[in-house]
Amino acid sequence: MPHKVSEIAAALGAEYAGSGDLTVTGAAEPASAGPFDLAMAMDPRFAEGIAKGRARAAILWAGADWQALGLQAAIFAPRARLAMARLTQVFDPGPGIQPGISPLASIHPSAEIGEDVAIGPFTVIGRDARIGPRSRIAEQVSIGAGAAIGEDALILPGVKIGARVTIGARFIGQPGCVIGGDGFSFVTEERSRVEEARATLGKPAETKPQSWLRIHSLGAVAIGDDVEVGANSSIDRGTIRDTRIGRGTKLDSLVQVGHNVVVGEDCLLCGQCGVAGSTRIGDRVVLGGQVGVVDNIFVGDDVVVGGGSIVTSNAPAGRVLMGFPAVRMDQHVEIYKASRRLPRILTQIAELQKTVARLVEKGPKGS
Repeated sequence: MPHKVSEIAAALGAEYAGSGDLTVTGAAEPASAGPFDLAMAMDPRFAEGIAKGRARAAILWAGADWQALGLQAAIFAPRARLAMARLTQVFDPGPGIQPGISPLASIHPSAEIGEDVAIGPFTVIGRDARIGPRSRIAEQVSIGAGAAIGEDALILPGVKIGARVTIGARFIGQPGCVIGGDGFSFVTEERSRVEEARATLGKPAETKPQSWLRIHSLGAVAIGDDVEVGANSSIDRGTIRDTRIGRGTKLDSLVQVGHNVVVGEDCLLCGQCGVAGSTRIGDRVVLGGQVGVVDNIFVGDDVVVGGGSIVTSNAPAGRVLMGFPAVRMDQHVEIYKASRRLPRILTQIAELQKTVARLVEKGPKGS
């Protein structure tokens, strides 16, 4: 759809200059922008790309000389990423889910389907499930018995939602995510080698061969409003109580949340994070890519953990952590610097040992 520059500026809460009636139909990088694209040049580094493209309008940094760049109109974005969030919302055409319920969908007669819900082909909705109004469910989705999903959900192809899972309003499930699979929980008849290792700090006694017995998951998963779960991520149901994901939290792709975990509100869990069972994550916590959090610990509010770190103990509120094991970021930087110096230090120690040995040889006999 075409949008006027003035309309886009209003949607962004930003100022514009030039021809507000000029229309654009999409966004593009400056060098590849056509005459109906809005060039994305919110940093002076991208200005030279405007001359290579054919854009008539652009989003620029605050104070940019838009006329010198040969533009007919410009929108000024003091905060580039915030502008990107709002702009992409304006131009996003959506996943193209057809309105109405496909005749190829399988819906149990006891399921409750709200008004204006769209359901794609080969989707299965189980007994006593409830789907909120205006939800859009793509093809090949599975929603288990007794599951409840709030209004305005967007559930993309291949999502699997287990029995008795409850999800709030405006949920987004990216392709292939699984919510409500059983937790990974097993036990042996007698104390296992793993239990021995924990008890003896790595010096386990001899243990006999024995099989693992499954601990079933009687709980479910409870997800608040405005949560997004990324592609191929997994949230396990709780053993007795529900695994919980708080309002506004976003999970990236390939994130694993174990059984009984509680994640607070407005958290970000980036790609390939893993949170082990029964751990509690506070509000507004950010876990960078490939962060691991061990089981049965607490991560306080507003903690930020750098990518690739492993959190092995309780983290106080407000800490910024990095490393394996994760420590305060400033401390990790010092540890990293020291480790970089180790080869040089070892060389210096070896030279010092040689010097001492020579001095001893030259000294008085018997000294």
